[in-house]
Amino acid sequence: MNLLENIRIVLVEPLYGGNIGSVCRAMNNNNITDLAIVNPRPTTDWGEARKLSCNAKAQLEARQEFQTLKEAVAGCTVVAGTSARTGFYRDTAYSPKEFAPIGLESAKDHKIALVFGREDKGLFNEELALCTHIIQIPSSELYTSLNLSHAVYLCCYEMFCAAGIFQPAEETAPESSSELRERMFSVWREMMIKTEFTHQQKLEHMMMGLRRIFSRGKLTVPDVKILMGLAKQSIWVAEQWEKEKKCNAQLQNNPESAE
Repeated sequence: MNLLENIRIVLVEPLYGGNIGSVCRAMNNNNITDLAIVNPRPTTDWGEARKLSCNAKAQLEARQEFQTLKEAVAGCTVVAGTSARTGFYRDTAYSPKEFAPIGLESAKDHKIALVFGREDKGLFNEELALCTHIIQIPSSELYTSLNLSHAVYLCCYEMFCAAGIFQPAEETAPESSSELRERMFSVWREMMIKTEFTHQQKLEHMMMGLRRIFSRGKLTVPDVKILMGLAKQSIWVAEQWEKEKKCNAQLQNNPESAE
């Protein structure tokens, strides 16, 4: 079962249609699809909401609307309200990362809610009283209030990560063997001399530097082959350049041979 299906995002009296649309996009980025809006304003610009939702328009159209927060969270077990304010019972607030495993544990069998207040006033105390948990998003003292869609994204992101659904891409190419790396270093040694990047007396010093550079991360077989190809091509260009120099020198020493 997808635990994220049991997460409801609740917006209480949002001011701007654009923020509602952006929230839909933020939710879909994190595989969360249940949106509830409490007491939407009659002046809401739904055209702006659709515009800002981008490819999450279907999410916007599937929203549920409720007259009160109590109705919106009636079927939910865990109800987490977000607040930027401090003091009183808000001192027990969780960060989004701390709350994520708590919320997901209940979401295994029940619907839970993440509640976000008005852009200008947040959640009122009587609304926070309906919440079982309080989430406070860490932010700089320079400006503690986040844009609504940003706050929703951060909370959804932590839930998404904690759910373990996303699997990052892994390197499939085999790691290079020591033998292949040494072949590469041999080609680079020749290349640095032939391109006059360094001279014989400094060659070993430069090679040690090169080895340190290439030891800072894993080199795969394709990586090493690309680096070898680069060095071999540089050697070929240097050899052509050397032949041209010799040919020009011969012509200068024996101009009659050009006739």
